[in-house]
Amino acid sequence: MDGAAAGLRPIDLARWAGVSTQQIRNYEDAGILPPAERIPSGHRRFQERHRRALAAHRTLVRGYGPRDAQAIMRAVHAGDLPGALALVDAGHAALHEQRLSLEAAGEALEAVAERPPDALVLPRSGLRIGEVAAHLGVRTSALRVWESTGLLVPRRDPGTGYRRYGASDVRDARMVSMLRQGRYPLEEIRPVLEGLRRTGGSDALREAIAQRRAGLAERARAMLEGSCHLHHYLTGPNGANEPGEPKGAGGPGEAPAAMAGA
Repeated sequence: MDGAAAGLRPIDLARWAGVSTQQIRNYEDAGILPPAERIPSGHRRFQERHRRALAAHRTLVRGYGPRDAQAIMRAVHAGDLPGALALVDAGHAALHEQRLSLEAAGEALEAVAERPPDALVLPRSGLRIGEVAAHLGVRTSALRVWESTGLLVPRRDPGTGYRRYGASDVRDARMVSMLRQGRYPLEEIRPVLEGLRRTGGSDALREAIAQRRAGLAERARAMLEGSCHLHHYLTGPNGANEPGEPKGAGGPGEAPAAMAGA
């Protein structure tokens, strides 16, 4: 029996991927990998198609995230190629929406950053937290979280201890709200606000938007790579949808030709 016929042990596939043998078993149980052949001893034997499936999944994770990557591979192995491709399309559509939102948010943020804080007319005593939340359309709990991380520093009324938001505080809260809507992590928002407070300019904001734009481009590249590996898996020898075979031939549960002599 040659090496090709003998196939790959779980440890062989695990070493190639840099994961544990238990993770390989978990992938098979989850439908990420097609079913492996069982040899008379009961041990699993994988083939080259499993290696391609694993490569497809790992690259899909980088672009689409673990949940969608698993859903795509499970749909493929359930014989639902249209469903798998619909998930791929949905990922690209969501990324495109994020890019459009980023550009729109960038323009709005620039306008907020360049507007003098005192252009907002407030009561001399400032606004209370509930009033700011209503003004921005956010929850008071969100404002408290942003304050706890140091993004907002409203003063406290010396008599009551209540928070009082001045014009610059409201501007900062608006900036945080808009950046959070653009999916910016809290730690990436801090330098934007610090730069705005320190210089009154929006250079840090522009840099943050540029970094976010670069991140979306990198994710698009990862999605493209994942789609390429998925196509390679689908159309390769003994793949999930090998060209020239009826749809579903060689699918889950049917041993590839390379396994026949194992």
